Amino acid sequence: MSQALARAARIPRLGRFGWLMALYAENHARLVRLFAPEHLQVGTYVSSIGDGLDVRLEVIETHRYTVELRLTYGICDPLTGEPDPSAFVRLYRDAHQAEATHCYVGKRWQDVIGLYPPPAEVISHRMRMNTFLGKWLEYLGEQGHGVATLHPVGIARDVA
Repeated sequence: MSQALARAARIPRLGRFGWLMALYAENHARLVRLFAPEHLQVGTYVSSIGDGLDVRLEVIETHRYTVELRLTYGICDPLTGEPDPSAFVRLYRDAHQAEATHCYVGKRWQDVIGLYPPPAEVISHRMRMNTFLGKWLEYLGEQGHGVATLHPVGIARDVA
């Protein structure tokens, strides 16, 4: 019994911050596998698989080490007119991480956790947002969205 306890004490534990960084890494892998946004130019792209729920990927800015983008459907919240669901994502090219910086679900982060939240609340909020992003990306991949279905908005494409 004491050997089992000693062995368990030597196993490193993943804290909440470590868990969050692992979510960022998983989200990066999923996002890059789905849409390869690090190779896209600034602009709006649509992925359509014929189910009536087109995915919009807006590349807002590209920098040497980051890509800022927004992922949403073409559905708008009837009260605000904003796309919902929607996730703003910062893709870190060098660190191979993708962080959902905020998700629009009717309220801004300040309305959800306040202007000066305790650090534990910030980590919890980021974990929820990035868990949502990971599940959404997984769902999009299962539905068939990807690089092959992604096309720039406003440019005619050949249909064979």
